[in-house]
Amino acid sequence: MPQTLSDWLAHCERLHPVTIELGLDRVQRVRERLGLQFDVPVYTVAGTNGKGSTCAMLEAILLQGGYRTAVYGSPHLVHFEERLRLNGDVVQAEVLLPHFAAVEAARQGESLTYFEFTTLAILHCIAAQSLDVVILEVGLGGRLDAVNIIDADCAIITSIDLDHMDYLGPDREAIGREKAGIMRAGRPVIVSDPVPPRSVIDHAEALGADLLLFGRDFNYSGDRQQWGWSGRGRRYNAMAYPALRGANQLINASGVLAALDAMRPRLSVPAQAVRNGLAMVELPGRFQVVPGQPTLVLDVAHNPHASAVLAQNLDQMGYFPRTHAVLGAMADKDLPGLVGPLLPLVDVWYLCDLPTPRAATAEALRSVLQAARAARPAGSAPLPPVEVLHCSSDPHQALAAAIKGADPTDRIVVFGSFHTVGGVLQHGLPRLGAAHVG
Repeated sequence: MPQTLSDWLAHCERLHPVTIELGLDRVQRVRERLGLQFDVPVYTVAGTNGKGSTCAMLEAILLQGGYRTAVYGSPHLVHFEERLRLNGDVVQAEVLLPHFAAVEAARQGESLTYFEFTTLAILHCIAAQSLDVVILEVGLGGRLDAVNIIDADCAIITSIDLDHMDYLGPDREAIGREKAGIMRAGRPVIVSDPVPPRSVIDHAEALGADLLLFGRDFNYSGDRQQWGWSGRGRRYNAMAYPALRGANQLINASGVLAALDAMRPRLSVPAQAVRNGLAMVELPGRFQVVPGQPTLVLDVAHNPHASAVLAQNLDQMGYFPRTHAVLGAMADKDLPGLVGPLLPLVDVWYLCDLPTPRAATAEALRSVLQAARAARPAGSAPLPPVEVLHCSSDPHQALAAAIKGADPTDRIVVFGSFHTVGGVLQHGLPRLGAAHVG
């Protein structure tokens, strides 16, 4: 029997021949043997981008309202334990151990993927706590994701874009159908994507879910100083902007406020808790600006939609003489679409390998970048001349090279994958200074 969390994770990796196998039958059978269920309200969050931010804002507000919370999300940046937060704190490894053992006992030879086994262990851990509310982030899709064995009391669907198309389908309509699988009949579903696929609306109507759409049932307005939100029967005025930075966070925050409003009969949250929670929310790796010189931005953007938002956010930061980018990414992503939005902004690229077989090599990224630059249509805005394409064996080494090559007034952005940002954070936040000036 495995003794440590590392032992259990290694055991989970060996159990199943493939990393991803969508479908709920195997997980459902093990769940029934575990007797796994929740007797408190459950929020389930699906979407292409914005899930982590949505969960973090929901958690921060509920904690400020005095509720005991659990949040399950994936993937992690550095340590597996980050996948579960109990009352705002990352779970301790030893707390998880008996729950891995419980899943192993209930498995009875059933084949589970790493994600399915670890999800069941974390859900079993959550069920053993004294809580008021549970927040679950879907790993992939929705309908067939292991998280969907739990019935959501309120479903939230964030932005829907093209990602994981091998598993979820070729277009937004097909992907939307998969995300819509987390809805339950007669229960609220919040769609914070401003232009949702028709498949999401059709599924909600066919199912008889209580559908709340951004722009129809809730909306926001704002100026440079503050913003306001209005929903079906409630409004918030003159709020400070959320602590999470970036262009899309008001859309995410609007969905969160709609989700809180929809559950008000069971989870009443005072207005001050909303204001405090949004002001205090933290989530590493989401347009995270690290203090020091040069300016360092960490962002887990790993698909074209997220990359376009990152480019917009960088563009609004003000003037920097040069921008240096550290990039590592998975080979199965739309890599030209990932780098395209950043091409006009980046002066120097630092490309890195990542410690997973799914990753594109730094050399492969070099080829993608060169092809993407060459393929820009005539009449496009001129690109910065790329001085050097550095290739490194890992994100930490790539960031060290970028810091060495940057002036104090420059900016460095690290993006492309959770592995890339996680690799940079492996030894804690980088210490930045201007020691090399002079």
